[in-house]
Amino acid sequence: MPTVAVLPIKSFAEAKRRLRHRLGEGERRALAEAMFCDVLIALRRASTVQSIIVVSADHSAQQIAAGYGAAVVADDNRGHSPAAVLGVEAAISGGADRAVLVPGDCPALDPKELDELITREPAAPRSVLIVPDRHGTGTNALLLTPPDAMTPSFGPDSRRRHRSDAEAAGLHAEVVELATLALDVDTHDDLEALQARLASTHGGAAHTRGMLNQLMRSRA
Repeated sequence: MPTVAVLPIKSFAEAKRRLRHRLGEGERRALAEAMFCDVLIALRRASTVQSIIVVSADHSAQQIAAGYGAAVVADDNRGHSPAAVLGVEAAISGGADRAVLVPGDCPALDPKELDELITREPAAPRSVLIVPDRHGTGTNALLLTPPDAMTPSFGPDSRRRHRSDAEAAGLHAEVVELATLALDVDTHDDLEALQARLASTHGGAAHTRGMLNQLMRSRA
C-alpha cells in the first residue's frame, strides 16, 4: 500500500520562538534546520515510506528537501494544518493510498518505529492513527487511510480534536504512542527531554546532536 510522508515545515527564521529566552535567533534557526535534516534522513531510511513531500514557503527548507530527494510543494505560510492539506493533495495526485503526516522537529524519529506504525493493517477502509506528543494532548503524527480521510487540525488539544473529528466522520480512529515521535521541540522542557533522550541513546539525529553539542561548547 503506497504510503507518502508529508512534512510541513515553517520558515526557519520564525521557528522555535518559545526558545528565545535560551537561544538566539541564529541558534534557533540552526537548530530547526538540523532537526529538519534528521527527520528527512529518518523518513528516507523508513522502508515503508515510498516518497516524501515537504511543504514550505522557506527557500532554504525547499533546497534542503530537494537535496534529500523529497518533492517540494510551495506554501504561503498559512499555518501547519493548511500546509499539511497541500501535502495531502499532492500525495493523492501522486497515487498514494496512505499518508503519514510528521513534524520537522522530531529528530529522534526511529525509522523502524515508523515502519511498525505504517505496516499496521488498517482496521477499516477509512481510518486514522493518531500519534500524540509526550504530553498526551497534542498530535505529532497522523497516518491517514486514504490520505484525505479527514482534514488535519494541529495545535493545542489536537489529539482530542483529531479523534473527535475522525469519529464524527465515521472513521476508525486509534491513538498509538510512539516514543521517538513523541519528542517534538517547542519549549525549554521539550529541548531538555530531547537532550536526555539523545544522551541515553546511540545513533540517529546526527545533525541535531552536533548542533546541540556546538551550542553547549559555545556556552562553556
